[in-house]
Amino acid sequence: MPLAGELLAILLVWRWVLRLGGPGLILLGVLDNSIVPLTGSMDVLTIWLAAGHRDAWPYYAFMATVGAVIGGYITYALGRKGGKEAIERKLRKDKAEKLLKRFDRWGFGSVAVGALLPPPFPLVPVLLAAGALQYSRKKFVAALTLGRSVRYCLVAGLGSLYARPITSFFSRYYKPTALVLTGIAAIGSFFAIREYMHSRKHHSDKPGTLSPTKAA
Repeated sequence: MPLAGELLAILLVWRWVLRLGGPGLILLGVLDNSIVPLTGSMDVLTIWLAAGHRDAWPYYAFMATVGAVIGGYITYALGRKGGKEAIERKLRKDKAEKLLKRFDRWGFGSVAVGALLPPPFPLVPVLLAAGALQYSRKKFVAALTLGRSVRYCLVAGLGSLYARPITSFFSRYYKPTALVLTGIAAIGSFFAIREYMHSRKHHSDKPGTLSPTKAA
C-alpha cells in the first residue's frame, strides 16, 4: 500500500498548496525541482491561479519562477557537493556520462532550454550535472531563471487569456484533475526512486566497490 499512501499525501499537499496561492507555488516549485518530482503540477497550478485572478498573472509567474529557482539551486548544490557520483546514483553510468558530455558542450543552453521545456523533460539530471561539473553559480542561476521565467510567463499568460473556459473546466472537473495530477506525480516518484535504487545497486556491484555491509 505504499503507493496508495503516497497518492493520499500528494493529494493533501496539492489541496494545501492551492489554498496558499502564490506562496504555495514557491513551496511546490522547491519540491518539484529538488526533492519530489511532481510532473505537470506546477504548470497546472500556475494556470489555475492565473485564470482565477486574471490581472495578477505576472505575480503568479514570478512566484512560480522563484520556487523553481530555489528548488533547482538545491539540486545544483547537491550535485556540486557529490560530484559525478551524485549523477551516477540517480542515473546509470552510461546515461550519466552522456549527460555530462552534453552539458559540458552546451552549458548555459542546457540549463536554460531544459528549464523552458515542459514535462516530461527531466530537468533534475541537468541540474545535477551543472553542479557536478562545478558550473558557475551565477551563470547557472541566470540560465535557470531565464528558462523558468519564460515558461511560467507563457503558462500564466495563457491562464489569464483563457480564464473563463479554464475556470469553468476546473470548477467542473476539480477532483478528477487533482487525482490525475496526483497519480502522475506518484508514478513519477516511483520511477525516480526505482532508477535511483537500480543505479545504487549497479554502483555497489562494480569491481572494487564495497557494499555498506562489507565496508563495515
